[in-house]
Parts: sequence; C-alpha cells; structure tokens
Amino acid sequence: MSPRKSAVETAATRTRIIECALTLASAEGLEGVTIGRLAAELGMSKAGVIGHFGTKEALQLAALDAAIERFRARVPARVAGADPGAARLARAFGEWIASMTDAEENAGCFITSVATEFDGRPGPVRDAVLAALASWADYVAAELRAAVEAGDLPADTDVDQLVFELNGVVLAAEQAIQLHRDPTAPARARRAIDRLLGR
Repeated sequence: MSPRKSAVETAATRTRIIECALTLASAEGLEGVTIGRLAAELGMSKAGVIGHFGTKEALQLAALDAAIERFRARVPARVAGADPGAARLARAFGEWIASMTDAEENAGCFITSVATEFDGRPGPVRDAVLAALASWADYVAAELRAAVEAGDLPADTDVDQLVFELNGVVLAAEQAIQLHRDPTAPARARRAIDRLLGR
C-alpha cells in the first residue's frame, strides 16, 4: 500500500469515527460517547478507534470541531451574500433555527447541547465551546453595529444586550423544539428575532 493511499484511508476512517461520535452524542450527550460504543457501532477494535485520537477528550474535541465547522457552513457561510446588518442577521438566525429541525442534522443544536453538558466542567471541551460561542457573539455584534450604521436600528442600541436577547431566543427555541417537541417553536423564534431586529 502506498503512503498516500494509507493517509487517505486513515483520514476516511477518522472522519467515519467523528461522524459516528456526532450521531451518538446528538442523542446521548458528548460524555456518553465511549470508545467501546464507537468501536461496536463501527465494527472496529477499541484500539483502532482510540489510535486515531489518543484520548477520549481528543475525540470529543474533534467531534466538537466538526460540529462547529458544520455550523459555520450552515449559518454564516449561507448568508454571506445577504445585505449586512439586520437582514443578514435575520437570515443567519433563521438558518440556525432551521438546522435544529433538520433530520440530517439529528435535530437540535449540537453546540448548545454540549455547552449545557459541559458548562460546569472546566477543561478543554468547555474552553472550546466558550471560544465557539464567543466567536458567534462577535459575529452577531458586528452585524448589529452594521445595522445601527445603516439606520436599521436606533443609534442608542445596546448591542451587548441585543446579542444576549437574540441568543436567548435561540436557546428557548432549542428547548421548545427538543424538549417540548413544539412544532410552532421555529416560527415563534423567527417572529421574536424579527421583532428584536426591528423588522
């Protein structure tokens, strides 16, 4: 086997493991994903699974990184061409809410679920979630400032407060979709976001 083919196969196996971890974690939480369970699901040995990551924590971080990349591709990247400010933010939050109900995304928001699971547990996973959420808050704040500059929001808008409220709507939607199975939650959340954005 050539080194190049071996590297491709190794990368493909690693991707399969991460995809399986994401699927299991979406249903059972990231901490519930064990090496043994992954090995059984994938028809691999435990050593074969852990050999790609070294530790369970490294596997958790790889799964979280993959989820963050999916979020970036699903939310900010899809709305990059929209007008900056309120219009772009409304679409971005709409994409985030829509992703929570997509069957292929396993429903819900993986990142907010992990944030809840690890919020009181110091360590690299919590740090990675914090960094991802801080990056999102910075994105939202920048778009809100653009909306103020464009006159779509009042000049005295408290940007930090509005970031807090917008993200609060999405967290409420996540709970309503996942816990309450409320089919009206996505539409309610979009209406709340439009109201907050003055649309």
